[in-house]
Amino acid sequence: WGEYVFVRQWNERAFDRSLAAAEATPRGELNPDGNRAVMLCTTTDPYQVLRGAGMQAQLRRLVSSALRRILDSSTLNVRVLTRSPLARQDFDLMGRFGQRLLFGMSLPTLNNRLAKIYEPKAPAPSQRLETLRRAKAAGLNVFVAVAPVYPECDTADMRATLEAVRELNPVTIFMEPINIRADNVARIEAHARAIGESVRTAVFASQAEWRCYAVDALFTFARLSEQLGGAAAILTGWLAAG
Repeated sequence: WGEYVFVRQWNERAFDRSLAAAEATPRGELNPDGNRAVMLCTTTDPYQVLRGAGMQAQLRRLVSSALRRILDSSTLNVRVLTRSPLARQDFDLMGRFGQRLLFGMSLPTLNNRLAKIYEPKAPAPSQRLETLRRAKAAGLNVFVAVAPVYPECDTADMRATLEAVRELNPVTIFMEPINIRADNVARIEAHARAIGESVRTAVFASQAEWRCYAVDALFTFARLSEQLGGAAAILTGWLAAG
């Protein structure tokens, strides 16, 4: 996050064709639990901070244009998931969707110091929580992705995060333990050493150890959600054990 992004060339005609195709899809062909929603975004961040004012402006135009086309040319729903306070710039536009749009933030912890180890380029958790509060104040329906939860996020940490987001009355909360691949463990360890911190990367030593950590984190989160009385509003996340 914050290192690079591939900005697609905006093609309004192609985008409109994709909207029309989605709009015309018979409901019988949709997944039973589907909600006809366009996701912004599942593999990147629609409001990532880019180097250079020109690139940042291009990205802003792309996202805003996409939202306007979805609003004006379809009945599709929208789910926005971001880490960035830059999303505030589109709150007025998002508000025009009414019940069709949910706005969400990724908030694995409230601990700014801990997040700086795992997501050094991303906005601090305190900024993300404030953005959620502003979204709620702007009249948006919100959801929260308590993800990716770090190995250092113990019971007290999860409880603090849940208590903070529960005050927002989110439509749903989902949780996912962090799943580190490739050379990310070495990168995180090196960064932690550079800033004088230590991390529990031993949980990634094998798939079995990671699975044990992840299952324990999921059950801890589920137990806390029940204790806080939010079981009806909280959807505890999934375990991607692949």
